[in-house]
Amino acid sequence: MTDADVVLGKIDPDNFAAGTIQLYVDEAAGALDAEIGGKLGMDAQESAWGVSEVVDENMANAARVHAVENGEDLSGYTMIAFGGAAPLHAGRLCEKLGISRCLVPPGAGVGSAIGFLRAPFSFEANRTLFMRLSRFDTRRVTKLFDEMEREATRVVRSCGWSGEILTDYKVYMRYAGQGWEIPVTLTSQEARAADPAVILQRFEREYINLFGRTVRGLEAEITVWSVNAHNPATAVVPVKDLSATRPVATQTARSFFDAGLGMRVEASAHYRDALPAGSEVSGPSVITEDETTIILPSSRLAVTLTDGCIDIRLQQATKASHAANAKEAAHV
Repeated sequence: MTDADVVLGKIDPDNFAAGTIQLYVDEAAGALDAEIGGKLGMDAQESAWGVSEVVDENMANAARVHAVENGEDLSGYTMIAFGGAAPLHAGRLCEKLGISRCLVPPGAGVGSAIGFLRAPFSFEANRTLFMRLSRFDTRRVTKLFDEMEREATRVVRSCGWSGEILTDYKVYMRYAGQGWEIPVTLTSQEARAADPAVILQRFEREYINLFGRTVRGLEAEITVWSVNAHNPATAVVPVKDLSATRPVATQTARSFFDAGLGMRVEASAHYRDALPAGSEVSGPSVITEDETTIILPSSRLAVTLTDGCIDIRLQQATKASHAANAKEAAHV
């Protein structure tokens, strides 16, 4: 995939990983010729396009299947792209899935590391104990939850945390005869009371949320019990709205293969650090940073938000929104 991205112009071979790793276009093209093009009668660019489209379609199809299984319409969602490769492919995935908006957060290429460092201290204690609600043992369940809470809390304390510790409780339940379970969240009071009637109500509510109905005539059973201890998460602060946006002049020029158009296009190239809040970049464009590269297809427009996120939207949708805002402002 990296060979394909290099040949398609999505990755700058002289500036990969902030220039610390040199990539070679000729050798990448040679690998594609040897493994694909020579066998299928394609040149290196066509081979790279094929590799990229197969990979992107596999990801898009996985999202479609997940959406269908959960009865969701992906067009109403916002994609969030993080990881070293995600911003390279997110624009094309949005085209394939009909998603009009994508956010690329700051430090997207090392997003997992940032998340790990910012995540609360947490430990989840689990126990496997099969129990049907008709044979519910309240005393045993109360003791089990207490043991798991003490275990999880002890691990979080061992991380050096001396402040407040919160606990979450879950049981994994199913109808008798089913081969899979669903997680059912309990409050602290419900876990301590261990009332099977309340647990059944919780299970049926979650089952209806997932599948739209309950199953009459089948008994409910619990297979796994869980307590998660963690310190409080940092409060979420709303992002300030942009007062205005302004188009950014092309800093440098590059070309890349735009799969949506099926052709190579001349694109503007920008360094992410040089795009302050309110900066507006129209596709086709390439936005680079040390850990990743954002490929902005011809169909998209990007704006830097006040928190440093790159907000990628459909060009037509963005223009229509601007026109509507201007009309509303004129009316006021």
